[in-house]
Amino acid sequence: MIHCEGLVKIYKTADLEVFALQGLDLHIESGELMAIIGNSGSGKSTLLNMLGGLDRPTAGKLTVDGSDMLKFKERDFVRYKRESVGFVWQNNARNLIPYLTALENVELPILLTGSRKRWRAKELLDAVGLSHRASNKLYELSGGEQQRVAIAIALANHPKLLLADEPTGSVDSRMANQILDLFRELNRTIGITVVIVTHDPELAKKVDRVAAIRDGKISSEMLRKRSYAEELAELAEAEDEEGTHVEYAVLDKAGRLQVPSGYLESIGVKNSNKLRVELGEGRIVLLPPEEKAE
Repeated sequence: MIHCEGLVKIYKTADLEVFALQGLDLHIESGELMAIIGNSGSGKSTLLNMLGGLDRPTAGKLTVDGSDMLKFKERDFVRYKRESVGFVWQNNARNLIPYLTALENVELPILLTGSRKRWRAKELLDAVGLSHRASNKLYELSGGEQQRVAIAIALANHPKLLLADEPTGSVDSRMANQILDLFRELNRTIGITVVIVTHDPELAKKVDRVAAIRDGKISSEMLRKRSYAEELAELAEAEDEEGTHVEYAVLDKAGRLQVPSGYLESIGVKNSNKLRVELGEGRIVLLPPEEKAE
């Protein structure tokens, strides 16, 4: 569904260049449910904006559903945003029109395409569990309910890709879990590809794959060990003490990898840019540099 190779994004001002992405490689399969995590300034929101057709890459390769987005003209971006991608923002003011009801908010993108399938808006509100709130204005809905209306809007025109930017950032933990469960249910029932950007590593418990961005590149990935259904059955009997995912460092094409800082600190590497590398028994072992004799 998504193929990024050597993806670069540079923001320029009169006398300054900022590299938001520095040769990022990422592949996302059709129908996958994944999260992208990273600290502020890591490049995760820049990546999401490019996947959503809101920003244009500087260099590299970016294809979504077979379309080369570096070759897009402005009209291609307009069609792509109308037909291929749905977007859910953290700030509901960007998702919703306050003086319309929940139903009217979902109907609007359907009507703007010239379609008369207004019944689809009712189906979508039912899918997100809000059919009983269809006639309510936004000020009558809780933050979590507003976010579910936003998800219904994002699905209005049958997109193949759903992008969510910090979708649980403005709700409490109980509602956050409900929203994440909704993403999983939509992914399972309609097969839509879902990419969630967040700074919250707890999302890993709800998605199949987590990619961590550091310094504008994918530095590590976490993959689910067992299916989510198997884990729920196991949790009903006992607490899962082993964790739900296994973590991998990601090699770039030059054979380079980023080792998490916590790992380096645990072996005593804090103020050095050198490591000892040894090969033994089919393993590559990283060791702190030898201390110089005084």
